[in-house]
Amino acid sequence: MDERLRDISFDGFQQTKDNAYNLKLCLRYAKHFDEMMAKNQGLLFYGGVGTGKTFAAACIANHLLSLRVPVVMTSFVKLLETMQGFSEDDGALIARLNRAKLLIIDDLGTELSNSFTTSQLFLCLNERILRQKSTIISTNLNMNQVADIYSERVLSRIMTYYTIIKLFGEDIRSKKRIH
Repeated sequence: MDERLRDISFDGFQQTKDNAYNLKLCLRYAKHFDEMMAKNQGLLFYGGVGTGKTFAAACIANHLLSLRVPVVMTSFVKLLETMQGFSEDDGALIARLNRAKLLIIDDLGTELSNSFTTSQLFLCLNERILRQKSTIISTNLNMNQVADIYSERVLSRIMTYYTIIKLFGEDIRSKKRIH
């Protein structure tokens, strides 16, 4: 997890009319994580820039880390860079990722899209589903864009195994810069 995200917690989650329901869902997911994992339930946060997707994921991650639950949170770009250093046949990286009970893939859709990225995303998500390991994804893409970029196979798994949560509202980062 990036250093800047390590101190984020639900205590710092500023509730608004736009995010009150999402906060409730995130808290429920974090507090009932064992149940979510048993149900093979992930989360997908999507919405505009600065709507709190990464923040919400980091709140869940840090809550679970405080309970000593193994969590990995990384951007999809960094994950792909790491994957390129591993042989597709050895499965070592996927095995390492599967040691974490929760994998958070941040900023899906910011990487260069090609057949490698599509196959690696499918492999990662599918392996975690098969092993009943939870995953949270954050993206600016809507579900049609996910299908167009990553395939119907990826979208099918997301629609089946993830609670899809749209975050909306003003760009929190730009709002903070103005004040």
